[in-house]
Amino acid sequence: MLLKLLRPKTTVSAHCDLPCGVYDPAQARIEAESVKAIAEKYAANDDPEFRARAILIKEQRSQLVKEHLWVLWTDYFKPPHFEKYPHLHQLFNEATKLAGATGTKGSMDVGVAEQLLAKIAEIDKIFWETKQG
Repeated sequence: MLLKLLRPKTTVSAHCDLPCGVYDPAQARIEAESVKAIAEKYAANDDPEFRARAILIKEQRSQLVKEHLWVLWTDYFKPPHFEKYPHLHQLFNEATKLAGATGTKGSMDVGVAEQLLAKIAEIDKIFWETKQG
């Protein structure tokens, strides 16, 4: 009897964890743009204290990029997306690595930040294509 009372009356399905509109690659892009700007400012400044703060902030922002990408990868994108875009797993893997220790988190190279932004742009394009469907 208890199971009958607790059983859902209506079965619903949703594309993602919450109604669409809560996920957006823009969050990762904004943080990645900060990483690039920090790397540029770092290169233009010789003050050791400034550079130390820049490295710390850049590492924090790189971590946020990874977290925003992980949420999209694991919570927004579903099996039908990965079937339609078979390179999507690889794209996320490459993007998160570019934000990680071997990427922007561990480097002050503006070029690496630009590569990260390019990967995020690819993810963004696919994201908005999936929102149309």
